[in-house]
Amino acid sequence: MNACLRVPRPSSTALRLGFLALTDAAPLLVARERELFARHGLRVELSRELGWATIRDKIVHGQLDAAPAPAPMLWSTRLGVDGPRADVLTGLVLNLHGNALTLSRRLWDAGVRTPADFRAEAQRRRGEQKLTLGVVFRHSAHHLQLLHWLRLAGVDPQRDVRVVVVPPAQTFSNLAAGTLDGYCAGEPWNTLAVQAGAGWCPTWSSALSPGHVEKVLMVRDSFAAERAEEHARLIAALHEACAWCDEPANRTALAELLSRRPALNVPLGALLPALTGQFDAGQGRVESSADFLVFAHGANAPTLARAQALQAELAAAGLLPAGAATAALPAQIFREDLHHQALRPLTHETVRSPAPLLRRPHLA
Repeated sequence: MNACLRVPRPSSTALRLGFLALTDAAPLLVARERELFARHGLRVELSRELGWATIRDKIVHGQLDAAPAPAPMLWSTRLGVDGPRADVLTGLVLNLHGNALTLSRRLWDAGVRTPADFRAEAQRRRGEQKLTLGVVFRHSAHHLQLLHWLRLAGVDPQRDVRVVVVPPAQTFSNLAAGTLDGYCAGEPWNTLAVQAGAGWCPTWSSALSPGHVEKVLMVRDSFAAERAEEHARLIAALHEACAWCDEPANRTALAELLSRRPALNVPLGALLPALTGQFDAGQGRVESSADFLVFAHGANAPTLARAQALQAELAAAGLLPAGAATAALPAQIFREDLHHQALRPLTHETVRSPAPLLRRPHLA
């Protein structure tokens, strides 16, 4: 029977979903607020977590059933790099883009305006006072994008700067305290730094790495196999939420939802720039970027081509163990077959097509 004509019987056991206080956690929060989980016969408990390592560990040890995760985390978890090992996969890409590079006001006051200026400052401080830059997780698009920008600037990430891991919610406070000179993180942590006058953004991910996969729905292989129907319903509910999030007409309401205490608990004004595509990069620069954060428009399928491209990036950045057997990983980690199986019963009545973006990103 068609999914739009029959509400499935609710599952007897609540699914435990984790999330971090980030703008791109929106699909989970929208699915709860708009009762999309219930429409798809799911009982769900949402748990706000502290950092990506916590999300990973709770997925591995079965304390969470699913959670948004930086796509490269699935490779590190599957290989047991920098933490516990588990077979994990995704059947849904939750969003593209959404990150920015924030540099401190102190660097601006020191005369840093361009990548060449940054290189000169980094090389000047190469000794004990080496510039320290934060990323939210070692195996993340944030780290890949920071490394890419540093190399474009002619900066050696190993020799000229220090790169450290800092949970997203601690990036802004560490920048303001002077323990970080910059960071690459998701929203709203860049906008909060800009609005406080503590930082400015030389670039952002849709400009630096157009079409890149940001967050995916991470689950254990065993969950996808043993609770296949619930997994499929979860993908369908979140896919519908992604479509709602991507409609420009919904972005202000989305910002209001995310600003509330049970969600991100940050000021509405810190959420609007990224969601409305008028990104305040600081120092008087407001950049029109309609694709700053993309939740739909061909974004959601975890295709083999996307997985292969991401694995190639990780290998080129030295983030995969030397000699590891990785040839089969893209097809094992990005499961487009599960994505299509979950959405097969849906009709256009169930998931409406979102309005087009002003400028669509290049999709892999």
